Amino acid sequence: MNLQQRASGVLLHISSLPGPNGIGDFGPDAQHFVDWLQGCGQRIWQWLPTTPIGPGDSPYQSVSAFAGSPLMVALEPLVAKGWLPEWPAAPSAAQVWPDGRVNFARVVPWRLQQLRAAAAGYAQHAGAADRAALAAWVQAPAQRDWLDDYSLFMAIETAQAGQPWWCWPEPLRHRDARALDQVRAQQAAEIAFWQFVQWQFDTQCAELKSYANQRGVAIMGDLPIFVAHHSADCWARPDLYLLDEHSQPTVVAGVPPDDLGPMGQRWGNPLYRWDRMAAEGYAWWTARVRRMLTQADVFRIDHFRGFAGYFEIPASSPDATTGRWLPGPGQALFDAIAQALGPLPIVAEDLGFITSDVHALREGCGFPGMKILQFAFGGGGEHEFLPHSYERNVVAYTGTHDNDTALGWWRGASERERRFAGSYLACGEHDVHWAMLRVVLNSVANIAVFPLQDVMGLAGEHRMNIPGTLGGSNWTWRFDWPQLGHEPGRVLGLLTAASGRGPFSLLGVGDAPAPAAPAVY
Repeated sequence: MNLQQRASGVLLHISSLPGPNGIGDFGPDAQHFVDWLQGCGQRIWQWLPTTPIGPGDSPYQSVSAFAGSPLMVALEPLVAKGWLPEWPAAPSAAQVWPDGRVNFARVVPWRLQQLRAAAAGYAQHAGAADRAALAAWVQAPAQRDWLDDYSLFMAIETAQAGQPWWCWPEPLRHRDARALDQVRAQQAAEIAFWQFVQWQFDTQCAELKSYANQRGVAIMGDLPIFVAHHSADCWARPDLYLLDEHSQPTVVAGVPPDDLGPMGQRWGNPLYRWDRMAAEGYAWWTARVRRMLTQADVFRIDHFRGFAGYFEIPASSPDATTGRWLPGPGQALFDAIAQALGPLPIVAEDLGFITSDVHALREGCGFPGMKILQFAFGGGGEHEFLPHSYERNVVAYTGTHDNDTALGWWRGASERERRFAGSYLACGEHDVHWAMLRVVLNSVANIAVFPLQDVMGLAGEHRMNIPGTLGGSNWTWRFDWPQLGHEPGRVLGLLTAASGRGPFSLLGVGDAPAPAAPAVY
């Protein structure tokens, strides 16, 4: 995808899609959403990280920086293959799964049960072509960087009843070669199961990406900067992280106190030994980006500022009120990756406490940064997030997955912010979402993106995540096709065409007839 092209898109995580099986996945509804995007003139579908979820059901705390989430593997193709029988939950889904939310406590074990049944069905019924396809995928060079470590990690975690890797028996914790060979022999079936799931994830993800690309829709992925302590990555290469002799972090990641919180944010991720990564030519990062580019056309790097300078918090500190800033790897990291992979289609999430070195790094790499319209009304008319201040090389958002919805923001804003926004946007509460979309679309920013909740005009109870909190409704939001209806797509198409980001025929003027309203499934 050309990030200098004038285009727009929608932010919607895969898990938020409709579907009968408790959580959105790569199944038929994902293709239907691509059709909807195409009908509205959208050229980008932005996802959150597609790695397995971690503590708090967060996609930003995964057990692997490389693996795909088993929850995104659609069941319908497995039924079509004859590996999974018709599952009993589908006819009574309304009784099993709550409307509009993912019940992770129920859906995770149920989906894994279905995947295990499908793996057993594959073992019994797969034909020669499918067996050859799985074998070729496992042995492909693209999997050498991660698959063996990940499948071993998951097999051992299962055998150890979910205990974190630093609590495993010492030979396994320290990756003793003889102990790992014993695991490979004794748990071959479990290892094969996790490889089967990842094969299906890659197969279905590639099919969806191809389906989208053929219809002019690019996929924008999301790459978290840090990895979880309990992860195959940290277990496989503990030497690349700041860990003590007991495999515990000595310092952890986070951000210091700011306007969003007087205690800062203590994320708890282990920090990298950047000197050791540099000594290896940043091979781990190159492999990670290579993997991402098989799943997405372009991707956002979360917390980009951490590559210029990162905040180091003592592991003993319960919050982020103590710590220090240290220099990150800088442009040397991205030069090394680009030398191996070519030009990098990266969007830099450059929000928060941004200093001149962060701007210099982003500009030196040529990456577009981000502008969030919701942040624009706390200051004056010169605020950098007001659309009249934008430059072309940015991705402009009404809000992100970490923000309230546009309507929720309006209702929670101060009187001063509402007066400013109402004057700037020429709107009130009833149309603030359309007004925000309009000014972002009409800005000079090359790329404009908005959460689906803003296209639908939904209130704050539909937001995706509240940063710094665990549990509750975080990461659980889903929509349904009747809830979406026809009107949001029709209006979005009009605004997109008028702003020069989509086919002018969507306006229904000129020689070309107006297309039918995007289908609602």
